[in-house]
Amino acid sequence: MIKKANNIKSDLKLVLASASPRREEILTQLNLKFTIVPAKIDESAFDHSDPVELVKVLAEKKASSVSKLVEDALIIAADTVVVHNDQVLGKPANKFEAKKMLKQLSSDKHQVITGVAVLNSRTGESYLDYNITEVKMTAISESEIENYVETGEPLDKAGAYAIQGFGGLFVEEIKGSYYSVMGLPIHQLADLMDKFNYGIL
Repeated sequence: MIKKANNIKSDLKLVLASASPRREEILTQLNLKFTIVPAKIDESAFDHSDPVELVKVLAEKKASSVSKLVEDALIIAADTVVVHNDQVLGKPANKFEAKKMLKQLSSDKHQVITGVAVLNSRTGESYLDYNITEVKMTAISESEIENYVETGEPLDKAGAYAIQGFGGLFVEEIKGSYYSVMGLPIHQLADLMDKFNYGIL
C-alpha cells in the first residue's frame, strides 16, 4: 500500500543504480528527477540456487556499490531473473542462448522475480523487497523466434524477452506486476521510498 508523504521530499538526491533503459523509463514516467550511476558487480559470483535470495542480494549489492560513489543520495537498485521449471534464466550470452530460452518458455508458464533495494548513502540504512509475477507465454513458432532474436531485443533481457517491446506479442497472461516484469515493481518501490520520507505522490 502506498503511504502518502504529503509531497514532502527528502533532501537526498535520487540515484538509479542501473544502466537499464527500462528502469530509467519507469522512473521517468513517475516524473522523478534522478541521475544514473550504473552498478558494477560480478553477478556470476553469487549463488543462483535460490532465485528470491539471489535478486535480493544482487539488488542490495548494487545499491551498496553505488553508495560508495555518491554522497547524500537515495539509491534505487533492482535485479530481475526469469525462472522456468526451477531453472534461473538470466540474460542470454548470445543469439543461440536467446533462441534456446524462448523455446523453453514457449507455451508454458514461468516466474519473473525482481528484487528492489533502496539505500540512503548518508546513513547506510536500506530496505529490501521482492516481487514474484507469473507469466504465461503463447506458442512461439521457430520463425517467430528467429525473427525476434534478429531484432536484437532479447539479448540484454532476463529470459530473452521484453514485455514492453516485441516480446509482449508472446505474452498471453500475467498474474502480478507488469512493472516487475519490466524490471522495477513500482508499488513496492513507492513503499520503500516512503520509509525515507520520499513520497512519489
